[in-house]
Amino acid sequence: MRTAYAVAFDGDRFLMVWNPRRGGWEMPGGHVEEGETSEEAAAREFEEEAGYSIRIVATRDLGPCDVCAAVIVSKTGKPCEMRSELFSALPDTLSFGRDEYEDTVPWARKILETQAS
Repeated sequence: MRTAYAVAFDGDRFLMVWNPRRGGWEMPGGHVEEGETSEEAAAREFEEEAGYSIRIVATRDLGPCDVCAAVIVSKTGKPCEMRSELFSALPDTLSFGRDEYEDTVPWARKILETQAS
């Protein structure tokens, strides 16, 4: 089953959620449901897990997963599943491999900077 997540920025910082089950920080994301695009799934999961709405600017295929570069639009005010924080650099404790995030965070940042100019 396909998955999707978003690297979403508020200014120069990106948002991550703490997943207590996995014991680490990760980008909000999850499974793409039937009839849903990867962008729709990433936006839905972001809202469910972090409580923020996002605007997706670009999507990149990573094989079994899609990553979306996004901008945080607003806090939804709805309950969310996880604690979230904004970071300017990757935290030490991650749920998934650091290599992927060391690639996708700069990619998303560059996409957003290009869009802004």
